[in-house]
Amino acid sequence: MNHVAVVLLTAALVIVLALLVGATAGVLARLDGTTYPAAFARAGAAFAAVLALAAAITGVLAQVLT
Repeated sequence: MNHVAVVLLTAALVIVLALLVGATAGVLARLDGTTYPAAFARAGAAFAAVLALAAAITGVLAQVLT
């Protein structure tokens, strides 16, 4: 399989996972009784945290594998 395809599929998977985590965090925040702006803020923070974690793992793997 082409390496570019693997990278693109992995990036798409990470983005979908980050969207799911963000949406779940927003729904749970809204069910907790927070306002819509606060729920969106929590969803955005969770989305950003997943992307940051994925970037950190990618950096560590790049150093280990090279």
